[in-house]
Parts: sequence; C-alpha cells; structure tokens
Amino acid sequence: MKLLITGTAGFIGYHLTRRLAEENHSIVCIDNINDYYDTELKYGRLKALGFERDVLEKTNRENLVVSTSFSCIRFAKMDLCDKEGMFALFSEESFDAVLHLAAQAGVRYSLTNPHAYISSNIEGFLNVLEAARLHPPRHLVYSSSSSVYGLNTQIPFSENDAVDHPASLYATTKRSNELMARTYSHLYNIPTTGLRFFTVYGPWGRPDMSPFIFTKAILEGKPINVFNNGNMKRDFTYVDDIVEGIIRTMNRIPEGNGVDTTPAMIYNIGNGGPVPLMDFIHTLEDTLGRKAIINYAPMQPGDVCATWADCSALERGTGFRPYTALSDGIRKFTEWYKNYYS
Repeated sequence: MKLLITGTAGFIGYHLTRRLAEENHSIVCIDNINDYYDTELKYGRLKALGFERDVLEKTNRENLVVSTSFSCIRFAKMDLCDKEGMFALFSEESFDAVLHLAAQAGVRYSLTNPHAYISSNIEGFLNVLEAARLHPPRHLVYSSSSSVYGLNTQIPFSENDAVDHPASLYATTKRSNELMARTYSHLYNIPTTGLRFFTVYGPWGRPDMSPFIFTKAILEGKPINVFNNGNMKRDFTYVDDIVEGIIRTMNRIPEGNGVDTTPAMIYNIGNGGPVPLMDFIHTLEDTLGRKAIINYAPMQPGDVCATWADCSALERGTGFRPYTALSDGIRKFTEWYKNYYS
C-alpha cells in the first residue's frame, strides 16, 4: 500500500512510520520540523528512521530523500500550509491512504500562541482535504483528540456525547477538523476516520507532556507542578496501542451506516480506564526508584479534571482495544529516557 504520513518527526508519527516501514509499505513522510519543542528530539526520531539531519535540511517535495534504514520510506521537509506543494505531492504520488498526524499540539500553548493553531490545524488541514478532493485516496485517517470532550461531565467519554463545550482553542481546532472531514466525506465521498487520542505516552514521547516532564524532574531532583492539587485523572494510553488502533482503522474504510451514507467515522483510542494523577506519579517513583518533590498548584486554564475513553466502538469496528498496563508502559518509557539522555 502506498501511504502518506504527515508529522513523521512527531511522537506518534515516528512510531507509526517505523511500524508500517517494518511491514514494507511504500511511505512518503512529511514534517516541517518546527520548534514548538526541542528539534533535537525530532531530528533524533528521524535519525532512528534512517534520515541524517544534514540531508533533511535539503529536502522538499521535488527532492524526497530515501531512508538509509528502510528503503520503502521517503521524506520531505514540508509545511501543511504550502498549498501548492501539497496539491502537487498528492498529484504525483497517488496515495492509497493518508495518515494525517501533523498538527500544532498542546493545550496550554494555545492560550499564548493561538495563531499557530489556526494556521496548522485549520488552514493546514483544509489543504490536506482539498488535496484529497482533487486526488482522492481510498481512505483519509486523521488525528483528533480527547480534548474535544472539553467540559463534558459524563464519563466514560463516548463518541455519541455532545462535544460543544471545548475548554481550549486546541480542542476547538480538533473538533473543527472532525466537522471539516465529515463535510468533505459528505460532499465528495472521501472516506475519513478521525481518531480521538487519549494522553499518549511512551518512548520518544513529547517533552511538553507529564510523563516526560515528571521523569526529567524526578531524575534531576527538581520539583514537579501538580495541578488542581493532584485531583486529576487521565486515561494514559501507550503509544504502541495507538499505532495498532491507527493501522486497524486504516484498513477499515467507512461506508456509512445505512441511514446516513456519509463515509465518515470517529473513534476513541484510549486505555479505557482513568488513572489518578497521584497514582501515576507513584508509579513513576517506583519505577525510577526516587521520590518526587511535589509542588501542588491550582487548576490551569484549558485543563479538564478527568478523561476516560469508552473504546467499545473501536472494538466493535476493528476487533481491537488498547491493553498495555501503565506499569509496563512506564517501565518502557523510563528505560528509553535514561538510555537516550545518558
């Protein structure tokens, strides 16, 4: 299968690309390698896929570079907002499926840099949809987020719940993506599937998320900020489970439900059980063999108290539901962290 993966230098994009490369799919990867967080980590992921930094800087749509580790992967440094470039890429490559993971991430960052979210998550996603309209793949799978549930108090979160009370601009852009994708599915019969990810963690994880932040602070003997005085719960989901869910949905092209023939679906992908934040911290402490220095702080704007995924729709549709235990996932993450930063 010929695939386009956007956001390959990102956390989930790296793991997805590696898994599909090991299955020998023909893959074109793009990423703008922005500086939202440490670009050294992004270049590290790309190096692990067989792309050296000095070569990456010279790439573009007309100069795709082939991985030295996986001959089936080609990469170009591209921005989603390059409309003409995106259109040309779709035209020249004729993708079977598009796995769109590139986005401006982060809830708190959206409070201070809102324009980045409109540019990447709205304008950039529109360019992907328009390119797909002009040169249709068999399936477009895109990342959404558990943040779309916003101030919803009914848990576990179900795809059937109302999602009209977002708590951040980031959440608003992700919900907008879902509506935009459904509109294109309806108007142009492009099969789309949106995936609402729940607090993803694992090796090569993002340094702006709590597993990374807490691990770094604990190992350095520095305090960690625990918001809402620790009264938080998150549905932590190991990255390999996310990747499996993406691949399962990629291979299940939506056809409508008999009543509404729009070929569009949305699935939660989460571990299916909320973990109290303090339990998560204790698991990290046990794994690292060190105690955290805790600074309790009030709730932050844009945050929600709890997330919990109802994954029954994913299981019915694909036969899969995430299963990795937190203790196993944390062990794998901390092993990677200590090895990478040694």
